Amino acid sequence: MNTEPAHILVVDDDERLRELLREFLTESGFRVTAAQSAADARGKMGGLAFDLVVLDVMMPGETGFEFAAYLHQTSQIPILMLTAMGEAAHRIQGLEAGADDYLPKPFEPRELVLRINSILRRAAPAAVTVAPVSVRLGGFVFDLAREELTLNGGLVPLTSAEKRLLKTLAERPGEIFSRTDLSVLLSTAGERTVDVQVNRLRRKIEPDSKIPKYLQTVRGQGYILRPD
Repeated sequence: MNTEPAHILVVDDDERLRELLREFLTESGFRVTAAQSAADARGKMGGLAFDLVVLDVMMPGETGFEFAAYLHQTSQIPILMLTAMGEAAHRIQGLEAGADDYLPKPFEPRELVLRINSILRRAAPAAVTVAPVSVRLGGFVFDLAREELTLNGGLVPLTSAEKRLLKTLAERPGEIFSRTDLSVLLSTAGERTVDVQVNRLRRKIEPDSKIPKYLQTVRGQGYILRPD
């Protein structure tokens, strides 16, 4: 099993931000290399292997969009784009260029780490990270691939938000997710929305939603799914 930290290449022409990102991501457990331009990044990629590129859009010379398109055509390395341009058209342009995710500036460093970890999980080989096919919650069974909850063979209606929440928790049963983590991973309007969705889901899967057996609260930390 590979226990080496993920190697992140940060590409940004802003020296101050570049060094702040290097310092924060290093403190978060990643191995980090920084480049000041696309040309500099190309040189570093010639001799080093990276697990993900954090890429600024607005750079002199070759732009982040152009470099992302090049990476998309020549490699399978995941890309997280950073930019001050938050308009929908720019986000679409970045995704079309090959970016896996898009984070507008200014951003919370914690959200950056969550998004990086989410991309790395999606990019991991299936043989390394294998989610359960289904989880059993008493008489309920949740099929992760179909995103279907059944009770004694009958389909239990779930909203799209409830499906996303249950699937996120079921993919890593026994792991605690903070309300902030879930808010980012589920792209909700905030932590309060997470609480609302948890309560709605509990009313559907718990024998007693006021004393949850499966979707539990870990005081001061967040939520955890404990299937049978």
